[in-house]
Amino acid sequence: MIASIPSPSFNTIDIWPRPLSLYGLMIGLGVMAAALLTRRRFAQRRVHPDMAIEMLVWVVPAGVIGARLYHVLTDGKPLSQWLEVWKGGLGIPGGIALGSLVGLVFIRKHNLPRATVVDAIAPALPLAQAIGRWGNWWNQELYGGPTDLPWGLEIDRPPAEYSPDVVFHPTFLYESLWNLALCGFLIWLGHTQRLKVGKLIWVYTGLYAVGRLWIESLRIDTATEIAGIRINIWMMSLVLIVSLFMLRNAKRSSGVAGGTALASSIGSEASGFSTDEEE
Repeated sequence: MIASIPSPSFNTIDIWPRPLSLYGLMIGLGVMAAALLTRRRFAQRRVHPDMAIEMLVWVVPAGVIGARLYHVLTDGKPLSQWLEVWKGGLGIPGGIALGSLVGLVFIRKHNLPRATVVDAIAPALPLAQAIGRWGNWWNQELYGGPTDLPWGLEIDRPPAEYSPDVVFHPTFLYESLWNLALCGFLIWLGHTQRLKVGKLIWVYTGLYAVGRLWIESLRIDTATEIAGIRINIWMMSLVLIVSLFMLRNAKRSSGVAGGTALASSIGSEASGFSTDEEE
């Protein structure tokens, strides 16, 4: 049995020309994993795989800016701190919102098949989040309340109201595992050809919201509240409602799946990629 999960005693590596933030490293590894998965899925859908990398050049900076602004604004911090990403604090809802907006602009600019592209990207988003969440472990932040479970998380400097030997819910781990499972589920669901093209992204947002609502209820970090409820719970509730609305009539009609199965099995050849809308 695991007695507890230790927290690291450092969160940077001293390298030239400046220390490397391990929080930032986790974010970077998540982006790299998402890029590799998206590139493969683009090729399978006859969209040029290099478009995945070009799109990330647009989307990733926008996502980081949106996530940081969301965190600073909802936590009541001064805007002067919004550049200090290495200290932690990225609000996923803000990142998804601004990143999605910029991604749609990119899709339109390059005349890509919108529904096909968003389906291809859907599993890559929770994969990036699953890896990026480990940045919270390095920073010893965003953990849950006290627990006596064998996987409780040790915190070097717990809040003053708790004794030093108390361990806490490792909410970073819960969310990482949830997102990893969600990534696998989305890949499987996409292969079944059961949904209309373009609907897979709403399965992601809906199921992510479900997991986040549970995880958010465990966290004890200070957060802005509306009517006594954490703002992220309100936000995730809204995301879930919108996702369910967008998934109405999402099931593909019989006979269509077989006609598109061949396209989804095409390899990563660089020539002959289609840019026709499939929805």
